[in-house]
Amino acid sequence: MTLPAFLQKAQKLDIEAYKKSKDWKSLSKTHVPYSGSPQKHPYDPKKVILVVDPFSTNPFYYEFKIRDIEYIEDLHSMVTIEGDAITMFRVWIKKKSIGVRSIPFVVEDTNR
Repeated sequence: MTLPAFLQKAQKLDIEAYKKSKDWKSLSKTHVPYSGSPQKHPYDPKKVILVVDPFSTNPFYYEFKIRDIEYIEDLHSMVTIEGDAITMFRVWIKKKSIGVRSIPFVVEDTNR
């Protein structure tokens, strides 16, 4: 999968923004932060995909259930040389939740 086919333009997601937690220490005891660019899940509206480093030559992403997200923080957007912006967020996921880490790759023979 080539990098341009993997990236999507930033679009508004149907995720409700949560209010800031007043107690960061208790949030970090019960949740784990993950950072990346959120994308709509291709077939499940109850899940979100979080692309960790959209401009990397080896991109990977996480898949989480929206109900497991406790809090969302805005991070700085990443901008390409062409001026296209990718929105980045930090999401706090409830501990013991099930997530999926996916690393796409191209299947090829290797010569030794």
